Amino acid sequence: MSFSIDKQSIDELNLLGKFRNDSVYHLFNRVKTRGAEQLLDKMFRQPLTNMAAINERSGTFLFFQQAKLSFPFDVQQINLMREYLDIRSGSNAALVLAGTLTKKWLSVLTRDERYKKNVQGLQATIVTIHRCYEFVASIQNPEAGFGERVKKIKQVLADKRLERLRDIDIYTNMSVQTIAYYNHLLKDKLHPSMEDLMQFIYETDVYIAVSDVARARNFHYAKAIEAERNIFQVRQLRHPCIDKAIGNDLLLQKDSNVLFLTGANMAGKSTLMKSIGIGLYLAHMGFPVAANSMEFSVRDGLYSSINVADNIGLGYSHFYAEVVRVKQAADATASGKRLLLMFDELFKGTNVKDAFDGTLAVTEGFAEYRQCLFIVSTHIIEVGEALKNRKNIQFMYMPTVMQGQKPRYTYKLESGVTVDRQGMMIIRNEGILEMLGEV
Repeated sequence: MSFSIDKQSIDELNLLGKFRNDSVYHLFNRVKTRGAEQLLDKMFRQPLTNMAAINERSGTFLFFQQAKLSFPFDVQQINLMREYLDIRSGSNAALVLAGTLTKKWLSVLTRDERYKKNVQGLQATIVTIHRCYEFVASIQNPEAGFGERVKKIKQVLADKRLERLRDIDIYTNMSVQTIAYYNHLLKDKLHPSMEDLMQFIYETDVYIAVSDVARARNFHYAKAIEAERNIFQVRQLRHPCIDKAIGNDLLLQKDSNVLFLTGANMAGKSTLMKSIGIGLYLAHMGFPVAANSMEFSVRDGLYSSINVADNIGLGYSHFYAEVVRVKQAADATASGKRLLLMFDELFKGTNVKDAFDGTLAVTEGFAEYRQCLFIVSTHIIEVGEALKNRKNIQFMYMPTVMQGQKPRYTYKLESGVTVDRQGMMIIRNEGILEMLGEV
């Protein structure tokens, strides 16, 4: 089963975006090869939903992080090898030899570049196989999942024909017959093995790049546990793309699966919700998370409603767009999936009375689904009083500390419902009323 997340949630959490410097993808995109970039993109678009697979991948990243391995391959040589393998030779050895001879003659008669590129590609392949052999030989005590991968690559490299290839001096002229032989061998007979070797290089590139980010930013790895336990527990969770971000502890579980979050504007509610969503998403990828520790039950998907906008094309007002979003979330919840659902400032596009009634009704309705985890934030603190008898709802807030007439935000979760009301004070601090009085 694939991890369920829609485009709006991806955009709100800023997960993807190769060319967006503030995206989570850009944070981890430190790979050197094109193949690794494609693999990284696939990992981001296809989070895992199998507990064992998640823990195996995170274990591999941890192994690379602790081993402090450097990427041992030359990127230019890898590119040449990729181009070399992509030009297939055919399955008939005699025809391969004839084709190689033809390219050789054309290179002399017409300065055709194909023979030269063929030789360069073979030379690059020899160099890369050499480095791969040395790299896997240097790996000591890999974790179980990656250990099996290394074992398979060692079996590929143990082929006697590849051992003879490694003995070739690339700085001496190779005969046409030798070139044709290895063209046929590498591009036809051993083509699946060569593709596996390339894939191993791309995987290594990703493992090194991501683990380097984790080491540099003091990220750690989450532990996936059974979905039925319905737990999300994290220590010092923070937003991965914010330098010197403040960490928070949180525990959601079956008997307290709803977090009712309050706090003033700018207190950090939205950033906290995004941190939770990003952390859970990265954890399902097996990637390092911006937290000191995390344990989570595997979920079927993630659904957020943080930055709902109106839709002029469909004729939706802001409020109606919010209603549609909540309906979509209700459909997903009622399907029986184990989800994390996050709602930031429900129904802020309507009047306070309707927003109160709507927030209360929706929170009570979602609270009935114990297999899911919910986070609901609001400015309407009176809703908290109406929900206080719900045993599975926990109340937390992001506080505001007053320093004279200036608010200071701690960004640290505290238990309870806030009583902060600084809206008018901020308006006065900005001198808006005085400006209007001067008109």
